[in-house]
Amino acid sequence: MSVLDSIGKSLEIGQAGLVALREAVDGPLGESVVKAAGRILKAPGRVIVTGMGKSGHIGVKIASTFSSTGTPAYFVHPGEASHGDLGMISQGDVVLALSWSGETAELASIITYSRRFAVPLIGMTSRAESALGRSSDICLLMPQVVEACPHGLAPTTSTLIQLALGDCLAIALLEARGFSAQDFKTFHPGGSLGGRLKLVGDLMHTGDRLPLVPETEPMSTAIVTMSAKSFGCLGVIDGGGNLVGVITDGDLRRNMGSELLAAKAADVMTRGPKTIAAGTMAASALETMNASRISALFVVDGNRPVGILHIHDLLRVGAG
Repeated sequence: MSVLDSIGKSLEIGQAGLVALREAVDGPLGESVVKAAGRILKAPGRVIVTGMGKSGHIGVKIASTFSSTGTPAYFVHPGEASHGDLGMISQGDVVLALSWSGETAELASIITYSRRFAVPLIGMTSRAESALGRSSDICLLMPQVVEACPHGLAPTTSTLIQLALGDCLAIALLEARGFSAQDFKTFHPGGSLGGRLKLVGDLMHTGDRLPLVPETEPMSTAIVTMSAKSFGCLGVIDGGGNLVGVITDGDLRRNMGSELLAAKAADVMTRGPKTIAAGTMAASALETMNASRISALFVVDGNRPVGILHIHDLLRVGAG
């Protein structure tokens, strides 16, 4: 079998596993997930995710996704739990334990601890009659699936659907909590995601940096202002300070001639320019610029210009 044939087969098996998971969610598993979400939402503490081996690696990712989407969580390694890390679990917490077989020996101390101190235990396993399945307050019974590994030994499809269910639960909790894009900004201040979640008001140029002239401004001096501000455009305002038009390099080329310098700004400007509000996310501003094929946007409060945003400002913070 070629490499591509092998990859294609593995993807088909994984897809079948996800279909099986979707069908299970339409049945008893869905009822259990709803109960699990309710228990987590009511908990005053954190979600303690645990698991061994490949399930442990999936658990680390699930805990990270929970934490970044408004559900405080952390991962406790079951092998370290009996050596002091059980102290990281309190009665206000909820334990989410992952074990495909449900018989992972290293989970015994956490299971026993959760039963002793009445800490809610949610088990994610494929065997309801296993030690984990029987001990859990809520059992997320996973469907039996075929592993992509031809020997049926390496966890592949099983870990895929564990991860999928964990992510789905995290998103369901996010929506139940009303976790917003601005909440994401709080938890993701760095990297490209942080850049995309910044607001236009955080990035715009204000005050003396604004390239603005009145409607009556002669183009002879308007061009000087446009060049000095270095945004490649010029905003035109009426007597009330409202933005009524914009002059771009394209407008200058279209009006190039002997009468250009004697013309007024209102004679050259393009009316109804694209604008944006200060509370708009940077990612949306970049989308507007790309769709309109422009490199700058005036930021307005009502119709009054309060700032200007250049595409370089967005690229600099990684909003692209």
